[in-house]
Amino acid sequence: MGARTTDAGSAGERQPWQDVLGEDPLPWLLEESSPGVRHLALRDLLDRPEDDGELLAARRAAGVADPLSTILNAQHPDGYWVHPGAGYDPKYTGTVWQVVFLDQLGADAADPRVRNACEYVLTHAQTPGGGFGVRRGSSERPPPPSTAAYCLTGNLLRALIGFGYLDDERVRRAVDWLAGAVTGADTVRFYAGGGPLFRCGANDALPCAWGAVKAMGALARVPVEGRSGTVQEAIAQGMRFLLSRDPAVADYPMGYGNSRPSRSWFKLGFPSGYVTDVLQNLEVLGELGHGADPRLHAAIDWVLSRRDASGRWRNEYAYNGKTWVDVDPQGAVSKWVTLRACRVVKRSAGPPR
Repeated sequence: MGARTTDAGSAGERQPWQDVLGEDPLPWLLEESSPGVRHLALRDLLDRPEDDGELLAARRAAGVADPLSTILNAQHPDGYWVHPGAGYDPKYTGTVWQVVFLDQLGADAADPRVRNACEYVLTHAQTPGGGFGVRRGSSERPPPPSTAAYCLTGNLLRALIGFGYLDDERVRRAVDWLAGAVTGADTVRFYAGGGPLFRCGANDALPCAWGAVKAMGALARVPVEGRSGTVQEAIAQGMRFLLSRDPAVADYPMGYGNSRPSRSWFKLGFPSGYVTDVLQNLEVLGELGHGADPRLHAAIDWVLSRRDASGRWRNEYAYNGKTWVDVDPQGAVSKWVTLRACRVVKRSAGPPR
């Protein structure tokens, strides 16, 4: 277990991952003025248990502060945002995006509004085949199986598992769909001409690394002891795919004549929608046990090169004006992005001493 803090400005004994950073941003992340970041820093960087008093206090404070407060206050009593239906639109104020963002922001799974949102998504955004799909507008019919996508299913499934729904039969069906989609189960139907091993119509039917990162992020939350043979094989295939390229270069298959990776890979940001950056790729690889893999060294060095003299990172992809509340000013030094980077550095440095 990591060191405990005595107050918001004291991080106790330094761990190896903090030494990698030089100037330590942890006291800044633990400031009580940012309870959402403080909550997740206590949990993820200092390994506080779920019943820790400081962690619980920070989570409670985060729930009544922005950005969580504004997002949850905008929710309709029936559980959706903006209009009824599958909730993919509008980006990024529709229902599915709020469930994804609530998870990334560390919302309390016991909050009735969070439970209501999860139930709404499971009722309205899941296709009959098990994946999560796209149906625009306010129709309350489930999306057809052919609209299920790796990125959307991965994002929502990760959030739902994080909110404690893994034992729900609907979530288990989504896990089965996602694992089967990766490995090539005959019963799986895909979005826009996609196919097994992350092939997606939005990427000219080539394997989509953004979708792969989202899918692996979801399966990473399935406990090892609860992974079926298909889930294990899907993770193995996903790891081979993501590690087949240098994440610092991100030259994964590109469709429609593109010869250079999307610049979005190299804009570290928060929150994360369907776009993926180098940092999220490293986060997922680390969660699946590859944090210290030598093949990630160049990417981790690149991430470290993006910090400022105070050991802090900027939000270069902030979704300003597109969400219910701006998390950071575009390009500003960001506690949220710094928290993400610290998670990656911690996993890359190995176990605490």
